Amino acid sequence: MSETPQITEDELRQRTRKLLDEVHPEKVDAVTFRRAQYEHGLAFVHFPEGYGGLGLSPKFNQVVADEISKNSKVTYPDPPISVIGIGMGAPTLVTYGSDELKKTLLPRVFSGEDIWCQMFSEPGAGSDVAGLSTTAVRDGDEWVVNGQKVWTTLAHVSKWGMLVARTNPDVPKHDGLSYFLLDMESPGVEVRPLYQITGEAEFNEVFFNDVRIPHDRMFGEEGQGWRVAITTLMNERVAIGGGGSTRKGAGAISPLLKLWKDRPAGQQSAAGEAVLRDRVAQRYIETELLRVTAIRARAGMKAGNPGPEGSVAKLAQAEIHKRLWETSIDVLGNAGLSFEAGYELRQGFGGNDTPEALAKYQFLRSRANSIEGGTSEIMRNILGERVLGLPGEPRVDKDVAWKDVPRS
Repeated sequence: MSETPQITEDELRQRTRKLLDEVHPEKVDAVTFRRAQYEHGLAFVHFPEGYGGLGLSPKFNQVVADEISKNSKVTYPDPPISVIGIGMGAPTLVTYGSDELKKTLLPRVFSGEDIWCQMFSEPGAGSDVAGLSTTAVRDGDEWVVNGQKVWTTLAHVSKWGMLVARTNPDVPKHDGLSYFLLDMESPGVEVRPLYQITGEAEFNEVFFNDVRIPHDRMFGEEGQGWRVAITTLMNERVAIGGGGSTRKGAGAISPLLKLWKDRPAGQQSAAGEAVLRDRVAQRYIETELLRVTAIRARAGMKAGNPGPEGSVAKLAQAEIHKRLWETSIDVLGNAGLSFEAGYELRQGFGGNDTPEALAKYQFLRSRANSIEGGTSEIMRNILGERVLGLPGEPRVDKDVAWKDVPRS
């Protein structure tokens, strides 16, 4: 897809104002407005026309967002609970899904009506996704799935799941995978919560017992599951690493700056205050670097097929955010020692209505940042091999049939 826009930025702003004239966010709910935004091609402007886009460069998505915020006191940004569907599912769907699936599902993804989850990791195949053992066996026009997935974010509220399963055990592991779109309400799907140190059950185990998936919900051809999965994973890293605010001083750094501004006097010695001030300044510098890196990652995307630049932003986000929230706790001092939300087991997201509550919650939640979406170690491998051109790690199973590879 050419990155040369078919319309100018001014024309795009005019289109956005026309949308606001017809359906203004101050007068309708989020679903109604985002549905209209999709129909006007202003949902994913880098997608093809007819599928919520205009065939433009991804950088023009920000033009639409800016124009809406400039002309309305109410805005409806991407719902946080839809990050997987919008950031990962939609690009995979627009690249590999049938026309019927795209026309039916893409509007509901963007509107937030349908929640999606991603089912790649397994108890015996975490970082080595291609080593997974969940099976899918063809039975006429359906595939019968048996196995287990783990760390499945939002599976308990999802309508659709992106599933990679093994359809051929007689070829090397990367060649025997196929990619399916699973209706999470299908018979035989069981979701069990996994509770985290925040007390929440955002992650889940998912079990499949003779689950049937129609053949027309396979993305790509049989055996092309790894290629399709790479599209999802690369978009996941852009969604995670590039998901913050593009506005200077906004995003995760904002609560830390407020905590610093409102800190009690005399909490630190003069020397301690100076050290902490330097740490806050360093976090600001790091988040600014992360912000511009994320902008570059998004600008380098094509619809459905980003390159390794997303891994740069994802790795940086994971490591910087852990340091940022650690600094926030240090700024809180003794007040940061307690977690008022408690550890009552619950599903959903924590109540973070103040910078103090947010800091305590994110200090715990950010531990997962360097694991989810690919560990920081895997990100370093990708960048070393695909960006720096370093030799890959030795693989003794490259030409061995999956069924013949020893497993613990």
